[in-house]
Amino acid sequence: MSVQCNSPHMAINSLPDEAKGPSTAITVLCIVLVALTLRPGIVSIGPLLPTIIQELGLSYIQASLLTSIPTFLMGALALPAPWLAHRFGRDRAILVALLVMGGAMSLRTVVDSVGQLFITTAGVGAGIAIAGTLLSGYVKARFPGRVAVFMGLYTTSIALGSTLAAASTGPLVQAAESWRWAAGFWILPVVLAVAVWVCVNQNGRQKQTVSTSSSRAPRLPLRNPTAWLIALFFACNNLVFYAMIAWLAPLYIELGNTPTAAGMILASYTLGFMVATPLFGFISRNDDRRIVLAVSAGIALLGSLAIAIAPNTLPMLWVPLAAFGTGGAFTLAMTLPLDNASNPEEANAWSAFVMLPSYIVAAGGPLLTGYLRDISDNFDLSLWMLVVVGMVMLLITPFLQPNRNNEVLISH
Repeated sequence: MSVQCNSPHMAINSLPDEAKGPSTAITVLCIVLVALTLRPGIVSIGPLLPTIIQELGLSYIQASLLTSIPTFLMGALALPAPWLAHRFGRDRAILVALLVMGGAMSLRTVVDSVGQLFITTAGVGAGIAIAGTLLSGYVKARFPGRVAVFMGLYTTSIALGSTLAAASTGPLVQAAESWRWAAGFWILPVVLAVAVWVCVNQNGRQKQTVSTSSSRAPRLPLRNPTAWLIALFFACNNLVFYAMIAWLAPLYIELGNTPTAAGMILASYTLGFMVATPLFGFISRNDDRRIVLAVSAGIALLGSLAIAIAPNTLPMLWVPLAAFGTGGAFTLAMTLPLDNASNPEEANAWSAFVMLPSYIVAAGGPLLTGYLRDISDNFDLSLWMLVVVGMVMLLITPFLQPNRNNEVLISH
């Protein structure tokens, strides 16, 4: 059986499944393992922030850069990702991105200055940016008729990695008595993902087509209003998510909880996110996803509002409820670019375009949250800011009808 899988110039739908690449089981395994690595390098920092702040003397806004830097790069480096896939092959680019991410996470455990901490954090973000962008095209290539279901699997795996990092990092740092060992633990899933990805590529002799003089990468949908609306919705959702990921644990430590208890509250957030991602992927079977988008945005807003009003009242109810809506919105927002793309290369271009502004805006979430905490000496203003962003997200949903003429708009 041939496992040649990812030529971007293949008429994928016209080939039998055996000719498209590795088996479904191997493909799913690769998606899951890579997706599991795409958030621990960011999420694990939340429970470690109080220790890092104390050891390195960071302000809250400086500490927020440990989440904002990789989030910003997830947007900025999404733009060249389709070109890298077109030029060097998508699977090779994903492999190199994983190696960069793992190397940066390793170096971060031995830094001895704030500057080195920020540089290695940027390396983590760069790897996440490239791998995360291109994996969406991988899903589109392998499962063109079941995009929502398998994007649900992809985002569930991302959320599972987030949940494991959130729940385990607090106990790890207490057991190891060092934030460096706790942060370094999350290199292990990256090593496993690299090993499996290399085995698949070697076994399949994955020699993908690269660019030639007669082939051009698809253009970004700069003139498509639907693409801009998707980017805005995704930006709002990601801003809330990364602000929560960065500051939920410090918020609840400040409210009198232990680091382990605060880590469990953060884990309840990532768990609620994880539960929602496959559910909304299965529920949303029609490519007009506006009703389900509105439901997910409304749930997220309700949870954020309850947290803002009384953060220390039933946090194990309201925190995962907010995450449940955010997780559903994330799955659907990741699927929306694929709904508007007619082939895997266009899917890469649409995903890159949506990620560029959305993650750059989302990077402001932890920064703005930290800034408001610095100027007000508590998190009240920060929490109400997230409520306002949730309202904007809900108001966008009626305008997210899929564009039926995307092939024309992409090519002009």
